[in-house]
Order: sequence, then structure tokens, then C-alpha cells
Amino acid sequence: MNQGFDPASFEMKRETIASYTAKTYGWMFLGLLTTFGASLAIYVTGFINYLFTGILPVVLLVAELGVVIFLSARLHKLSVGAARGLFFLYALLNAVTFSAIFALYSVSSLVFVFGMTALYFGAMAVYGMVSKTDLSRIRPVLMFGLISLLIFAVLSIFIPAFETGMCLIGVVIFVAFTAYDTQMIRRNYAAFQGDAEMLQKASIFSALSLYLDFINLFLYLLRLFGKRN
Repeated sequence: MNQGFDPASFEMKRETIASYTAKTYGWMFLGLLTTFGASLAIYVTGFINYLFTGILPVVLLVAELGVVIFLSARLHKLSVGAARGLFFLYALLNAVTFSAIFALYSVSSLVFVFGMTALYFGAMAVYGMVSKTDLSRIRPVLMFGLISLLIFAVLSIFIPAFETGMCLIGVVIFVAFTAYDTQMIRRNYAAFQGDAEMLQKASIFSALSLYLDFINLFLYLLRLFGKRN
């Protein structure tokens, strides 16, 4: 019996792991471009002078956390378009807080650290793609590392000397997360091959994870090596 032609199913069967991975990284780079472009525009136009007053920074932080938590919790129920919309909403919200770095650090310093971040990120992404080691086993270690990072962040408020240790831990954690999240693309591809829509949504979620890895790695390297204005 002819059940008709399903374009989504055909596209899913045609898509290779290489093209799926490339598409996921494409979404990540679009998210980064959105954040860096919007944050630069906020700084250049002078709009930044009106942003960091009152409780707005706290509101932005809560909104960013809310978007990530909602996307994680509702991924199976959201449409592909809604998942993409939330991803770019997060990128724009993050651009507002991110715009402060243009005021705090020199342009040459930002370019240098961005290049360093891209180098570390790229190396660990390649490792995650080609490694035969099951990196899911290091997830408990990464979770413990995040807890340690939070502890160091609190301590650094009272003891400035702890800031360097916090940044070093942050760099190690997020280069490891980069390899882990890259390998998760391959796992998602294998897990959702029978569901074209879920495969696309998993790609967006992986893009968000890699976006966060890059942003956090950049910020910790910037705190270590950046030169303030």
C-alpha cells in the first residue's frame, strides 16, 4: 500500500553523521555570531550605559537560566522552530551581559583570547569526534568540577587569590566539556535516527551546549590573559 512520500524521513535517511555534525556546529557558530554581533552593537551605540543599572543584570541572569532550563526540560515537546527560537533568544540575552567585555578589555586582548579559545575549542572538538574512548564516563567528574568551580567562585569573592585557581579549573572543565559534548552529537545521531524531528531538536540542544562551552572557555581565558582598559 502506498503511504505517500515523507520528505522529512527521506532527508533523515540521506543525512550522514558528518553532515549532521556540521549542521550542529553551524547552529553553534550562528549563535556565537548573534551574541558577538549584538554585544558589539550594544557597546558601539552606547546603549550599554543604560543596561547595567538597578536590578536589570539580575533579571537578565534569571532570564538566561530560565531559557536553558525550559529548553532542556521541554525539548521533547517543543517544535523544532520553538527550539531554534529559544536558542537564539538565549544568544541575544547573553549579548546584553556580554557587551560589558568591550568596555572592560582592550580590543587586541579580546582578539588574542578569542583566537586562543578557538584553538583550544577546535582541538578538543576534533578529539571528541575521532576518539574511540567513551567520554560519557567522565560526566560525573565534570559535574564534580562544576561544583568545585562554584565553590572557588564564592571563595574568590572573599579571597582574591582564589580567582586564578577558579579560572584554571574553568578552562580545564570546559575544554573537557567540549570533547564530551562533541561526542554527544554522535550519540544523539545514533539514538534519534528513527525520529527526524527529534534529531533536529537534539542538534539545536547540542549546539547550545557547545555554544556555552565556547563562551565559558572564552571568559575564563579572558580573566587569565586579558588586559583591562
